[in-house]
Amino acid sequence: MIWFIIIAGIFTGELLLKNYMEKKLKEGENKKLLNGRLLVRKHYNRGIALNMGSGRQPLVAAVSLGMAVFCTVLFLASLGSKGGALLRAGLTLLLGGAYSNTYDRLKRKYVVDYFSFGVKWKRLQNIVFNISDFCILIGALLCILAMEKPPAIH
Repeated sequence: MIWFIIIAGIFTGELLLKNYMEKKLKEGENKKLLNGRLLVRKHYNRGIALNMGSGRQPLVAAVSLGMAVFCTVLFLASLGSKGGALLRAGLTLLLGGAYSNTYDRLKRKYVVDYFSFGVKWKRLQNIVFNISDFCILIGALLCILAMEKPPAIH
């Protein structure tokens, strides 16, 4: 049951944050936090990572929805097995982020991203994220770790 609460918490928290950013910031406007190490910046991502596929929004939304459904099926299947807490944790984070970004793609027709890092490397500074992106990334890494089999010891 806790897994569902976490998924709902990520989705709801992100929805509230994205709605707040929509109301409070203009697209491209910057606000510096933590001595400029964190930049709050509203950006509309009309594609996937780094705006790839931005001219194919219906396809991007369909793929996003398909992947969310696939991961949901994996998650539900994992609930019936003993062990697998790392896989369930990974899928929980992944689903919370995926549901949030997929909702944006279906409802808004873009994903609201709202922060970047104030670093010297301009390429990284120009990339704008949201919390869902990190949930997806960390969730995917946990899923990979959960599927790793330890090497056999002879």
